[in-house]
Amino acid sequence: MNSSDIHSTRAGLQADVSVRLGFVLMPQFAMGAFAAFTDLLGLLDSQTDTPGPCSWEVVADTLIPVRSASGVQVVPTDLLGDPLRFDYIVVVGGLQAPADPAGPALLAWLRQAARGGRHLAALCNGVFALAQAGVASGHRLCIGGHLYREFIERHPAWPPDRLVTDRPAVFDRRRISCAGGPAVTDVAIRILARHLPRADIQRALRLLQIEAGEPHSQVQPPPPGVPADSPPALRRAVLLIQQYAGQGLSLAELSGRLGRSPRQLQRLFRQHLGTTPQAHARAVRLRLAAWMLRQTDKSIATVASDCGFADAAHMSRAFRAEYGSSPGAWRRQADPQENTV
Repeated sequence: MNSSDIHSTRAGLQADVSVRLGFVLMPQFAMGAFAAFTDLLGLLDSQTDTPGPCSWEVVADTLIPVRSASGVQVVPTDLLGDPLRFDYIVVVGGLQAPADPAGPALLAWLRQAARGGRHLAALCNGVFALAQAGVASGHRLCIGGHLYREFIERHPAWPPDRLVTDRPAVFDRRRISCAGGPAVTDVAIRILARHLPRADIQRALRLLQIEAGEPHSQVQPPPPGVPADSPPALRRAVLLIQQYAGQGLSLAELSGRLGRSPRQLQRLFRQHLGTTPQAHARAVRLRLAAWMLRQTDKSIATVASDCGFADAAHMSRAFRAEYGSSPGAWRRQADPQENTV
């Protein structure tokens, strides 16, 4: 077979492919998130005798292996090249805030993909790369609740109402984001269902022993101190309180976002947490202030403003009642090594 025959054969195979995906693995990426997506793709391909309906590659600006958080390394199958050869580009990040920003080659590649109208998906902390590239402006992004503070610190101009911490995944036009965990499979299903027969996807899921769910019916894991089996409305409420700690959602605003009456919400908090939504929100704001006093060099007035207090005096009174010392004394008591960002 000569080179023209090979080219014709490849072109024919590509014409039969229903969906093409390019995966970008960030340093310390979550292997579980990557595997959850690609295991489904592999099973879909294995169900046919002809080349499968899905084409996917792992691409990077070099072919150096990328190390996951678990230590397993994955070798990219191709260089970045032309992003328009993919229908979807999936940036797989890790579970903690990225230690370093994305490189200029990847950022330029993501911008080229966005200009070409491609779908961009981010798993776990992959949203940091989309934000850094400027390709998610005007879109809602899902981010793990534990990463919210770090994201805002790096992107202070990002509108809080365009970040979602109470849901595990968000589809907003051509931008898809997922906090990780079981929701990655749901995201993969929803993407693939746009292009492949539902029956084929269901067969692959049965082999994986997975029962498909809907991303919008799930809630991110709650913060410590909130029972994991508590009602979804309560878990969403505490996640929203945590996200909007600096803005101070009123009880009416919080209830409206959850589709509950203020009385229903108060009953949930009393029954499962033994407190009120207002008291819980105040405790969250004080914990955030305590963390900022020891982990940043911001002035006390700035910390008070960032944490939703009227002024430094207001925060000082609440802080002293909660912690038994003034904000200044609390900061001075910090371990010097603990005071690093």
